Amino acid sequence: MYVAATKQSCHLAVLSVLVLALMHASLVQCQLAGKLVQNPCSGKDKCHTCIQTQSCAWCMQPNFEGRSRCFQHTSPDVCPEQFVWNPDTSEQILINKNLTLAGESQAYGSAGGFGGGGGAGGGGQYISGGSSYHQSSSSSSSSSSASSYGSQYSGWSASSGEIVQIKPQSVNLKLRINQVHNLKVSYTQAEGYPVDLYYLMDLSKSMEDDKEKLSALGDKLSETMKSITSNFRLGFGSFVDKVLMPYVSTIPKNLEEPCPKCAAPYGYRNIMGLSTDTYRFSNEVKDAAVSGNLDAPEGGFDAIMQAIACRQQVGWREQARRLLVFSTDAGFHYAGDGKLGGVIAPNDGECHLDLQGMYTHSVIQDYPSISQINQKVKENAINIIFAVTNSQYTVYEKLAAHVQGSSAAILSNDSSNVVDLVQKEYNKISSSVEMKDNATGDVKITYFSSCLTNGPEIQTSKCDNLTVGKQVSFTAQIQVLKCPEDPRDWNQVIQIYPVGINESMVIKLEMLCSCPCEHPGSIGYEPLSPHCNNYGTYMCGICDCGEHHFGNTCECSVSDMNSTINNDASCRADNTTNVDCSGRGNCVCGFCECFKRPNPEEVITGKFCECENFSCERNKNQLCSGPDHGTCDCGRCVCKPGWTGSSCACQASNDTCMPPGGGELCSGHGTCECGVCKCTANDQGRYSGRHCEKCPTCSGRCQELKDCVQCQMYHTGVLKNVDDCARNCTAFTPVGVEKVTIDEHKDEQMCTFFDEDDCKFMFKYSEQGELVVHAQEEKECPPKVFMLGIVLGVIAAIVLVGLAILLLWKLLTTIHDRREFARFEKESMNAKWNAGENPIYKQATSTFKNPMYAGK
Repeated sequence: MYVAATKQSCHLAVLSVLVLALMHASLVQCQLAGKLVQNPCSGKDKCHTCIQTQSCAWCMQPNFEGRSRCFQHTSPDVCPEQFVWNPDTSEQILINKNLTLAGESQAYGSAGGFGGGGGAGGGGQYISGGSSYHQSSSSSSSSSSASSYGSQYSGWSASSGEIVQIKPQSVNLKLRINQVHNLKVSYTQAEGYPVDLYYLMDLSKSMEDDKEKLSALGDKLSETMKSITSNFRLGFGSFVDKVLMPYVSTIPKNLEEPCPKCAAPYGYRNIMGLSTDTYRFSNEVKDAAVSGNLDAPEGGFDAIMQAIACRQQVGWREQARRLLVFSTDAGFHYAGDGKLGGVIAPNDGECHLDLQGMYTHSVIQDYPSISQINQKVKENAINIIFAVTNSQYTVYEKLAAHVQGSSAAILSNDSSNVVDLVQKEYNKISSSVEMKDNATGDVKITYFSSCLTNGPEIQTSKCDNLTVGKQVSFTAQIQVLKCPEDPRDWNQVIQIYPVGINESMVIKLEMLCSCPCEHPGSIGYEPLSPHCNNYGTYMCGICDCGEHHFGNTCECSVSDMNSTINNDASCRADNTTNVDCSGRGNCVCGFCECFKRPNPEEVITGKFCECENFSCERNKNQLCSGPDHGTCDCGRCVCKPGWTGSSCACQASNDTCMPPGGGELCSGHGTCECGVCKCTANDQGRYSGRHCEKCPTCSGRCQELKDCVQCQMYHTGVLKNVDDCARNCTAFTPVGVEKVTIDEHKDEQMCTFFDEDDCKFMFKYSEQGELVVHAQEEKECPPKVFMLGIVLGVIAAIVLVGLAILLLWKLLTTIHDRREFARFEKESMNAKWNAGENPIYKQATSTFKNPMYAGK
């Protein structure tokens, strides 16, 4: 079946751009260039390469005479509709069961359908109102197998009687390259959804008090989770590190008891599989012995990998929300650290537990990498909660950003808040939904949703604040970016799934990368066809020639051609292009056959069809100014005698530039270009006139006409009196124009004057039989100057400047006086005399001793 699609026409698009950017004279030439450069369908010589180009369709019409079989489908009259192959995107919902309503999952959980390590059984109420289709579209190759993630639940998610939280469940999708298809996905959180919680604990010596607290809180943890869901199971595992130097001490006595009252070190141990027996959980945690190691980081990654990979031993159920609580107070070893202990074999991501639940490959394989942990988490839909002490929170918070569906929380030093922590993190996980997919690099999926708001959809794959029974919808915008090189990859199975939930929507994607007419057995496929001279396969209306023949009908033989000719290389001007015959013809046996134009007068010529006679420069919408002036030859105008110029619009003779009375060319004041004088300028101004005969300082009749123009147009001047103006100005009446411009071809003269108000007015006149005067309607007057305002402004400025100077002087003197007063006070404080004495006072009595007096 041939399908037609409607897209924007290249002709109209190119035309609209050219009208805005170019003159109508070059429209035909630019249309041709636009077809060669902008048309995405040109150069596509096979049906599959054509339909892999957006908006292109293929014409399968026999004996097609158009320019190219690959064309934009909206182009009119290119190909009859019955011969057009233009596949459209199609969507077919195969399984579309209704979402499980609130309360239905509780009934299912209470039916005991989830016993043991995970099978899906039991009954329960389920409302089935969806539709299920089992028709599958034909494809050239079988569908590729799903990833390990999708294969786990591609069957059960649509099985009858089970909880359904995502809708639809299965879709067939046929999609063309670079076409965007919107697919609606709905999600709701079922009430009482089963929960599996596996507690993975670091049992190094520093976590001894945490172990005791956890054993005491086992019942409380179970009761808290059962208040959320009635179907809850609990498991327990522990880890230390690899039993190798430098991770643990390998001294024989330390291998038996690395610290007082400690058990021998080990890598990981699954102590208790998932169970509803909370009493056993508390006892197992209480009885578990702590151990010791040397370095600060622990072997937690080994434990996480085994706890996820060993699905049967741990007991993960298929249809349950899986939580892995990872509890530690230390960092972690990761891939590459094993080399310190001589372990170089990479981690294989498989389960290696013995009958006692011990990890047997701890000293054989290296630690897993972060990407391996993330991949395993995605494959098994597990949410990891990193419950760590405050000192390690920053490290594990960054780790959680690289592991899908994980989170980090702060654990108290003795793990006393573990119950609240688990409940809080579970509520955080269950109240949000994030859509992910396993699409390859050839397919791009972008998610949009308005979540729980009524606003427009925005680009997001995550919605928060969900509650039981609330439904959210996502729009998955799917786009195939390119066709994979391997045709087997043209059919893929893609899963869109909510993170941490074992349900997915399975999309069976068929990329429309080929045409049915290219496949053996289809209508129109004919090997060794007479249409191809029995040398090629006739398919999709063209010939696919064998290696020894080429041409439109395989009519050309390599052996008959010159050895230098390599198929179509001889139809190209040089090796810088891969377009045959300049895009204007077909290459037949190494020679170009140029296209025929609808107009028989328009011809494409040349060895490489590089020339034509319809894209030369136009003048007044005539090619080369008309047949009387010149002809178009290979894109350039060839002018006839008497004409010159790029469009043959100029006379070769200079007769029109000679003054009527004889003399020099353009009166000696200009040059003759295309039969028209281009006047030159000097210090006094530019010459004017048809023959540049008017000097820039010659007034002509301007002074004579001035007074009449002034009185008639502006009612000013010496003749402003109405009677005087009517009596003296009878030779002409000026015509008012908004702006006066002269046309030298009409021999017009410009006149400019200033009146008594210093206003400028302009007019022009010409004398071709009679005097005609055009005057400017409005005079150009200078703006009025408000002298009083200027005077008052100057006075105000002087006063303000004076006041400013006075204020500045007052400020400076005040500062000076305060400084002097402060210095005076300082000197007064530093005085050394007593406040009761006068330092300049001298007593009036003088005492003298007689040196001869003996004291008698």
